[in-house]
Amino acid sequence: MHAVVIGAGLGGLSAACHLRADGHDVTVVEAADQPGGCMRAIERDGFRFDGGPTVLTMPHLLDDAFAAVGARRDDLLDLRPVDPLYRARFADGSVLHVRRGREAMIEEIARVCGDHDAAQFTRFVEWLQRLYDVEMPAFIERNYDGVADLVRPLRPAIELLRLGAFRKLSATVARYFRDDRLRRIFSFQSLYAGLAPHEALAIYAVITYMDSVGGVFAPRGGMSAVPTALADAAAAAGVTFSYDTPVARVERRPSGAVAGVRLVDGTRIAADVVVSDAAPASLYRNLFDDVRPPRPVRRGRYAPSAAVWHVGTSGSLPPGAAHHNIHFGAAWREAFDALVHDGRRMPDPSLLVSIASIDDPGVAPPGRHGLYVLEPVPNLDGALDWSHERRQVRHDLADRLGRLGYPVGDADIEAELLVDPHDWQAAGMERGTPFSLSHRFTQTGPFRTPNVERRVPGLILCGAGTVPGVGIPMVLVSGRLAAQRARRAAR
Repeated sequence: MHAVVIGAGLGGLSAACHLRADGHDVTVVEAADQPGGCMRAIERDGFRFDGGPTVLTMPHLLDDAFAAVGARRDDLLDLRPVDPLYRARFADGSVLHVRRGREAMIEEIARVCGDHDAAQFTRFVEWLQRLYDVEMPAFIERNYDGVADLVRPLRPAIELLRLGAFRKLSATVARYFRDDRLRRIFSFQSLYAGLAPHEALAIYAVITYMDSVGGVFAPRGGMSAVPTALADAAAAAGVTFSYDTPVARVERRPSGAVAGVRLVDGTRIAADVVVSDAAPASLYRNLFDDVRPPRPVRRGRYAPSAAVWHVGTSGSLPPGAAHHNIHFGAAWREAFDALVHDGRRMPDPSLLVSIASIDDPGVAPPGRHGLYVLEPVPNLDGALDWSHERRQVRHDLADRLGRLGYPVGDADIEAELLVDPHDWQAAGMERGTPFSLSHRFTQTGPFRTPNVERRVPGLILCGAGTVPGVGIPMVLVSGRLAAQRARRAAR
């Protein structure tokens, strides 16, 4: 069987590896000149910036993809643990380090927040572990054929109820910790799923488990080293890659099943299965003219976006700066309400500042640092006019970071690039958000865009817009689930 994978993002690469493991001939066609999707590097004046995510968790899922094509991650990718996982600085000036290892974190909590919350951390981690052990195999690493699959088998669903997974996340975390700083650091991850902590279900604490318990890692050479290594492993195993190769449409047989893809230059590649790593809205809009998009694509609610300011600087970093720094604003619930419900920028927003050059000096010129500054912002359904807001965001970020001690004055900056929702949209991301559909319950699992298009036999989806969802771990899983769909189709 010949499979064509549209897109060499992380989901497409994972799919290619697992398809090859099943013995399929695999061709990956990618419109860009390199693999990675939004994880491609941005090169500016000697600085190498991460174009997409900067936080890497759950490396065993990468190991699965490498192993599928007979490779070892350590032979192709230098991946190192980050400690602290995050340096959190709060509006009152206090600092809390999210440390690698349970004992180290208990000591940190005791030092900053007191013995009560330090003792509670063990109970919290035990709850997170039980939640993860149920969710991952029973609900995340699986394909769905209908809503009934949520309770089939029944025991995991009952266990989630017993664990309180359908309570609100913020209230659940608050049951463990008195200190508001801990409540924030262990619930902000819901924003990755496009939800405010006070609205997200506690099932999304699994994201907290993935970083705060599982750990955060950094690849030598920047995040783009991850897709590059996967593509190299797949190519060595016989997967064919064709870059600078945009697809014009998916071709179909008279029966309606896929027949292959037609490239923009007119070339046709025949296929028994087509796996699309494109955003679902882009797939249905651009590659078909006679298939109505599924309801989540037509009427779904999309997650907030992100404004990312890439800054190459020659100045000195503030004392204590870490690889990943979270600067929490004073506002919290009202900030999320403004972002998620009102389509406005957060008042006093919380910011992520990642500085890969701290652990990997090679991503910046000697004596320099590259800053990745992220502010959550509304997607293009929001109330902002980005032709005007763009300049204001840049001004506000420079002012806030300057007051925090970062070297972002005109005399310090040697390279910069601001990415706003219009840029994400131009890269093919619906509504201008890299976080795709939000993970409200009605857009999760069997309610999310299906990864198999039953009206077009042989068409399979992977990536953040389908199951299981957003984030590096989920996208890697999506590729494996796509290969399982292909396996079933081949029977």
